[in-house]
Amino acid sequence: MSSTDPYHVVEQEIQTTLHNARQLLASFVPQINATLSTLETDLEDLDESVKIVESGNASSFGLASSEVSRRRRYVDSVRKELQNMRMDVSSPGQVDIPHRLRGLDEPEDDQSAWARQEQQMMIREQDRTIDSIAGTLSTIAEQAGLMGQEIEVHNEMLGDLEQGVD
Repeated sequence: MSSTDPYHVVEQEIQTTLHNARQLLASFVPQINATLSTLETDLEDLDESVKIVESGNASSFGLASSEVSRRRRYVDSVRKELQNMRMDVSSPGQVDIPHRLRGLDEPEDDQSAWARQEQQMMIREQDRTIDSIAGTLSTIAEQAGLMGQEIEVHNEMLGDLEQGVD
C-alpha cells in the first residue's frame, strides 16, 4: 500500500465518513423514537377529543359534521403516518445498528445474533418507558410552574392585605 496512491486516500476518507454516518444514525434513532412517542401521546389526546365530539352532538360544540369528519380523517391519517415511521425506524435494516457499527467484516453467529436482538428489544422497551416518564415529568413541570405563579399572586394579595391592615 503506497501512501501516494489516490485510491487508498479516497478509501480511507470513505471509511471515515461511513463510520461517522453509522454513529449519526445510531444517535438519531433514539431521538426519532422519542419524538414519535411524543407524537403518539399527543395524537391519542387529540383522538379522545374527536371521539367525545363524535359521541355527542357536534353542534353543541359549535362544529359542523363536516368539520368532525375532517378531524377524524386527520387523526387517522396522522396515525397511519406514525405507524409507517415506526416501521421504518424499527425495520431490520435500521435497527441492526450495533451490529453494523462493529464493522463490515466480522461474522455474527446465531447466539450473538439472538443476544443482540434481545438487547435491542430491551432497549426499545426502556426507550418507551423513558418516553412515558419524560411526558409525565413535563406535565409535572408545567403544573409546578402554574403553582409557582399562583403562589406569587397569593403573596401579592397577602402583601396588599397586610398594607391595608396596617
